[in-house]
Amino acid sequence: MNDAVDAPLRTARPQVTALIVACALFMQNLDSTVIATALPTMARAFDVEPLRMNVALTAYLLSLAVFIPASGWVADRYGARNVFRAAILVFTIGSVLCGRAESLSFLVGSRILQGIGGAMMVPVGRLVLLRSVPKHQMVAAMAWLTMPALIGPVVGPPLGGFIVTYFSWRWIFDINVPIGVAGIILVSLFVQDVREAPPGRFDGIGLLLCGVSLSGLMFGLETAGRGMVAVTATVVMVAIGLAAAALYAWHARRTEHPLLDFSLMRIATFRVSVVAGTLFRFGIGAVPFLLPMMLQLGFGQSAAESGMITFASSAGALVMKPATQGALRRLGFRGTLIWNGVLSACLLAVTAAFRPFWPLAAIYAVLLAGGFFRSLQFTAFNTIAYADIPRERMSAATSLYSTMQQLSMTLGITAGAGTLEASMILARHAAPSLMDFSTAFLAVSVLALLASPICATLPPDAGNEMSGHH
Repeated sequence: MNDAVDAPLRTARPQVTALIVACALFMQNLDSTVIATALPTMARAFDVEPLRMNVALTAYLLSLAVFIPASGWVADRYGARNVFRAAILVFTIGSVLCGRAESLSFLVGSRILQGIGGAMMVPVGRLVLLRSVPKHQMVAAMAWLTMPALIGPVVGPPLGGFIVTYFSWRWIFDINVPIGVAGIILVSLFVQDVREAPPGRFDGIGLLLCGVSLSGLMFGLETAGRGMVAVTATVVMVAIGLAAAALYAWHARRTEHPLLDFSLMRIATFRVSVVAGTLFRFGIGAVPFLLPMMLQLGFGQSAAESGMITFASSAGALVMKPATQGALRRLGFRGTLIWNGVLSACLLAVTAAFRPFWPLAAIYAVLLAGGFFRSLQFTAFNTIAYADIPRERMSAATSLYSTMQQLSMTLGITAGAGTLEASMILARHAAPSLMDFSTAFLAVSVLALLASPICATLPPDAGNEMSGHH
């Protein structure tokens, strides 16, 4: 292991490192959602059908799916600081090229380049934090890191709409440039270059099988029940994804150093965080899809009006950040994940009761509270996952955890879309009604609630070194 760092790096506070990483991840999360609002305007600029613009979204997701599994090995081989800095640079260059695009094909190529940067930025950024921050300060650091995932999907659409309405669609990519440049400078000044020896030869076959599997599953599930492609195409994509996953499982058992190391699932804290966290994200991941549609189609609100309401959950998440350490110190990880998970699922279920006659203050209160407790839950999951991971396996853990997170986010949207579609079919509704949205919210709430019994299998003292609970 190379512990040689410059003197200024040794004095950098953990909060500084966490904030630098969080800003870079916010840029990635914001960009992945802000583009959706601008697609119709971009379609007119490129003189193509709006539906064809979906390829700009899928190209980015494909690039993420293919390269995220390789992030841990690359970070160990070239150093987490070097790779994180390079990832920000690649993402920023991709953003500049996207903003200069004059055709759909040029945009797609630039989005693929962005995806390569984003695939390295997310897991390697987490790895930088894990290797730079002492365990007893990890909860506070992870609270910062949770913010981008909670805020980006909510802020992105209204910000994209504002930029496209009052400025140029090219600005949605140009806003990444100053953030990227600042990130590169701050990483160079404050982030330690700590690395481990790469664990053997790079698993190229594993990368191919993982890429095919994740691409097939993500795109198949993303299009399921949404009328974007033929049902046959969706089934074929999911089947290819499952077949590639089975081949990878066979390959991994026969490879000394597989790209995604599922033997990490033998560690109880990591296993519970992955399994229970995935179920919880199924439920919560449906909210950015279901809530704006419910407000616009069910309440008759404009996109701007619904955006101002959905923003409340992000505000609640920001309020929770200072309270995270105290909550975990009092309840411990096990108690927090069980009871806070139940409370978060119940608040999500209350969303099913929203109706146009509800006072706006009551809707805001539910969403603020939901964002508040949801932020605590995500911070707890993201921290306890690494409580018992040996230092030399930390990069493998971040690769696997980031891959499962990316897949579960897609599954959350699929769960929301699928339950909404099922309710419409059963009720024989041509368009979704408020009752259909209520059914969908209740269904995804149950999924989120299923995480709590799994969290109950954690040892009572799990993660006490991180939380300070006794």
